[in-house]
Amino acid sequence: MNLLKRIEAFARLGYLMQESGNAGNQPSFKGAEEQRAFEELQFEIVDAPHYNGWFTEPMVRKAISSLGNSMTMDNLEKWLKPYPKHLTEINGNHSIGLVMAGNIPAVGFHDLLCVLITGNKLKAKLSSDDNRLIPALTKLLVAIEPGFADSVMFTNDRLNGFNAIIATGSNNSARYFEYYFGKYPHIIRKNRNGVAVLTGKESQDELQLLCSDIFSYYGLGCRNVSHLFVPDEYDFVPLLDTCQQWVAMNDNHKYFNNYEYNKAIFLVNSTPHFDAGNLLVTESTSLASAVSVLHYEYYSTFDELQKKLEMIHDQTQCVVAADPLFNFSIPFGKSQEPQLWDYADGIDTIGFLVGLK
Repeated sequence: MNLLKRIEAFARLGYLMQESGNAGNQPSFKGAEEQRAFEELQFEIVDAPHYNGWFTEPMVRKAISSLGNSMTMDNLEKWLKPYPKHLTEINGNHSIGLVMAGNIPAVGFHDLLCVLITGNKLKAKLSSDDNRLIPALTKLLVAIEPGFADSVMFTNDRLNGFNAIIATGSNNSARYFEYYFGKYPHIIRKNRNGVAVLTGKESQDELQLLCSDIFSYYGLGCRNVSHLFVPDEYDFVPLLDTCQQWVAMNDNHKYFNNYEYNKAIFLVNSTPHFDAGNLLVTESTSLASAVSVLHYEYYSTFDELQKKLEMIHDQTQCVVAADPLFNFSIPFGKSQEPQLWDYADGIDTIGFLVGLK
């Protein structure tokens, strides 16, 4: 396959993934194999909560359709435009090992896309928490373009026979990855979190979008907002009132059990906090927070805040703020809607792959 064929295949996959956003959508199919693979993907979406209680059907559909929305023909071409010479020279001579995370649905898909769009082959070790959605998406891709059939291999065993590795995990697992994979060209990702900057002047619509950044995927993603920076004397009431509109979060027993547990811990330890009924908000300098808990930290001036954000740059995945508060921030509601060029940990995955010798 040449580069154009690969782009066209992923653009087609993006369209079908967008159509997966709503149950019952019936796209126009280009053959029986494509239709069959699409229907198998729909089955996996509906069945996901049976093997992972965090993967509720609405959340899975949101994740897959968000990925699909990013993979338009225009976006794919814009994304790859800086690398045309390198991409046309690649002939699939590299085998790339992937160790995928499973904290939110299909979270490893972007790495798979990067490997295959650059013409390389893929050996992937799936997370036990998410070992069916990505194979289903890959099967749909192969139905669209059979040329990918020999380019993907999934395994439950130890990875071997690769030229480079991309591994995503926790700070603890990153040490393990460094030990085993450090001699290969690699990208090894650790824990990161999304943070938000508030001024106290946010509109109701902006607060609603911020809640999406907090609650999507039950807060389990590295791009979810887990920490707020708020001005001195910030009034939390409007935010708490908006959070209460997301009361349906408590319908997930796993989330509600976490909420009740953390609330009990706060009460026993007399930890000052706000309680929105589905979210506990407490002051802390820690960027990472437990499920159902949101941390906040005060700032006095923007200069002080700017220095703080620079200090924690290597711990943050994204900064959410009212546009254009900071030139590096993204608007409220966009933390879990990254574009193709919004690389995890800010590491250019395509640049890494095309630079392999």
